[in-house]
Amino acid sequence: MIDQTELNRLFWQCRRGMLELDVLLVPFLHEAYSALDAEDQRRFRKLLQCEDQDMFGWFMEREVSEDEDLNRIVRIMLDRVQPK
Repeated sequence: MIDQTELNRLFWQCRRGMLELDVLLVPFLHEAYSALDAEDQRRFRKLLQCEDQDMFGWFMEREVSEDEDLNRIVRIMLDRVQPK
């Protein structure tokens, strides 16, 4: 079970001020985060520590992170909004 305080903290970290990121991060937190295993939750929290421009490039698939953890969580999030 996820602590409400943690969810509140993550919510504010998801609010980036860049609409393209906000529409990916906030719904993912509310709709999918709690279903992730502990390692993927850790990856999501790690993603939130990244720079907006880096995340934007990864989500637009213009760039790939050198960090495999970040690549995994980005792929999970993209697969959720772009089903094949």
